[in-house]
Amino acid sequence: MIGIFLITHGTLGESLIQCCCHVLNKRPVQIAQLGVSAQDDPLDVLPLARNMLGWVDGGEGVLVLTDIYGATPSNIAAKLVMPGRIELVAGVNLPMLLRVLTYRERDMPTLVKRAVSGACDGVLHVDAN
Repeated sequence: MIGIFLITHGTLGESLIQCCCHVLNKRPVQIAQLGVSAQDDPLDVLPLARNMLGWVDGGEGVLVLTDIYGATPSNIAAKLVMPGRIELVAGVNLPMLLRVLTYRERDMPTLVKRAVSGACDGVLHVDAN
């Protein structure tokens, strides 16, 4: 099973995990989150992120999810990437995370594609008519 590690601004990652717990009626295994605040020095957070990555890596790799590409959490996460083993997808939202949790038994390339499609498919204009 591929591990899931969220690195986000503030408490967004934990909030997304809690929403998944509600939808799935249980807390998924091999999932962790690291919230980064404005006061955090990225160089101080990076060793913690590397350590936490090990918490969710069961041997099949880890998909790291972050909120905004180019922001501090994303920049920290980018330093963890090891192509094929530790992959990164930015733009995390609840549909993406639920899709990832559903397909994490598959291989990493499939999981990355499902993550992106889950995020995009979850964005809809709802017409009131």
